[in-house]
Amino acid sequence: MNMILQILLYAQIALCFCCLYRVVRGPTIADRMVGIDIFGILVVGICVIIAIITDRMFIIDIGIAWIILSFIGTLTLAKYLSKKKLNE
Repeated sequence: MNMILQILLYAQIALCFCCLYRVVRGPTIADRMVGIDIFGILVVGICVIIAIITDRMFIIDIGIAWIILSFIGTLTLAKYLSKKKLNE
């Protein structure tokens, strides 16, 4: 069980680097936004796997906070790109 979780952890870390590549080299802003969103989801998955491996469940709270901040950042960036004010 522990070996499978380690393999999943390394796979998600590798996928994070793929997302970072898309964020840096994305041809459009939309591609970069999607890359940031997927990166956030992968970080939450990494937090869950680390919490299971180390048996420290408070790490899941860090992942939840990360995904909430990622969602708010995505909404803010979408509002900015649509040329609307943030209070509309």
